[in-house]
Amino acid sequence: MKDYKRQVLWLDYFNSSLSREKGRRIPLDRAVKDPKLEELIEAAKRLGYSPEPETVKHPKRMWSPSGYVSIEKRAQIKKGAAISEVAKMLSTVRGEKAAASAQPTKGSQKQKTQKH
Repeated sequence: MKDYKRQVLWLDYFNSSLSREKGRRIPLDRAVKDPKLEELIEAAKRLGYSPEPETVKHPKRMWSPSGYVSIEKRAQIKKGAAISEVAKMLSTVRGEKAAASAQPTKGSQKQKTQKH
């Protein structure tokens, strides 16, 4: 039975690889390429939501795996506004993830050899 106290946010809403016709719900300048369910969960958590993730296929793209998070509805915040704020946080999460992977770790630094 449908839970009317929650909103469903599909990964496809935030995917810059998709057209609006295929399921994207935000402008391209705020979308990310192939978002991951873990990133969407992290973005929702940072905004204070309690996301419940599901790995399923989007109705418009049944041949491709996808997923969604279910978040609780908040008074005075419509679904479009919730999607917009999660999109902003999703790009922040993606940026932090990229920055963290670009930084070298202690074990990966090359040691300089000295010649005597």
